[in-house]
Amino acid sequence: MAKRLTEIQKKEIIKSFTEGKSIDLLSQEFECTKLTIIRNLKRNLGEKSYKELTEQNKSTTQTPSNKTNNHKRKSIEKNIPNKTSTEFDFQPIANFVEITPLNFEIENAPRKELSSVPLKEFDFPSIVYMIVDKKIELETKYLRDFPEWEFLPNEDLDRECIEIYNDLKTAKRLCNKEQKVIKVPNTNVFGLVSHFLVSRGISRIVYSEQLIAL
Repeated sequence: MAKRLTEIQKKEIIKSFTEGKSIDLLSQEFECTKLTIIRNLKRNLGEKSYKELTEQNKSTTQTPSNKTNNHKRKSIEKNIPNKTSTEFDFQPIANFVEITPLNFEIENAPRKELSSVPLKEFDFPSIVYMIVDKKIELETKYLRDFPEWEFLPNEDLDRECIEIYNDLKTAKRLCNKEQKVIKVPNTNVFGLVSHFLVSRGISRIVYSEQLIAL
């Protein structure tokens, strides 16, 4: 289970992120998963502000001439213990023994997308919420729109998906003036309409830290 952060830690994470600290460093510093960091940032900053800060942090990281960014990077690096080989007492190997290579072929197949859970195996909560437009049309996204899933291959990042929420306040906060939030009181409906969603090119449902395959 994801580590539960205290309110003080959440405030420290927000402050550090707005000052340019990366998700990876925050995850190490607070000893929790990157998804936990991202979820709390989105919840407190809002989807729009989170994305803007993420892009800003990426652009400053990729600009070597940015003096301010270099200063921040050096400050961060100073806090990282500098462990070198001088800390270890390496002794020469007296006898060298050659190990026979293993007699099997290593599979060189493309990386498979193993992060998603099949729809039939996912246990939905009793009630969820969705964001739709004024005509009750589904608001679809691409997996590449979610930074927490950016480690997936490009083939999977191009998948179209819908997002559902278990918290009404979170859904309302992410809803703009051209959208509205609807309540889904019976989550069995996703299994019933899965073929319809797939026919429209929608193959994934994003729910909190879960990725559900239709």
